[in-house]
Amino acid sequence: MSTTFAKKGDRTPDWHVIDAEGQVLGRLASQVAVLLTGKHRPQYTPFLDTGDHVIVVNAEKIRVTGAKETAKVYYRHSGYPGGISEARVEEIRSKHPERLIEAAVRGMLPKSKLGRALYRKLKVYQGSQHPHEAQKPQPFALRAPSA
Repeated sequence: MSTTFAKKGDRTPDWHVIDAEGQVLGRLASQVAVLLTGKHRPQYTPFLDTGDHVIVVNAEKIRVTGAKETAKVYYRHSGYPGGISEARVEEIRSKHPERLIEAAVRGMLPKSKLGRALYRKLKVYQGSQHPHEAQKPQPFALRAPSA
């Protein structure tokens, strides 16, 4: 018995469209990370990019549970002394709602060259329109959000 690994040119990635309206942020992000890494495919190889491209639309309509809307804080640092700044979920949602999904998915990907390559295959858009119709993306059905 021998283990077979996928080769670099074995398959072409698919394109998926996911509607984020009413979805919980963490649950959506974990399913997007699975699609990007290729773990949903039988030829998944941990050290190769065997995943698909993912387009997420309606990013402004994502849900967060509990008190995260006002309590969860995202930090970033400019690199200069005293250059730390913070933003809450409600502030990010009003200015750049796509960054909420991008940050959640990025945290679930490997912290390596492969993870950065996988992250580049994620496209997040604020509204319901996206410029990737030429790639013929297929709608991906997530489980219905729990009430």
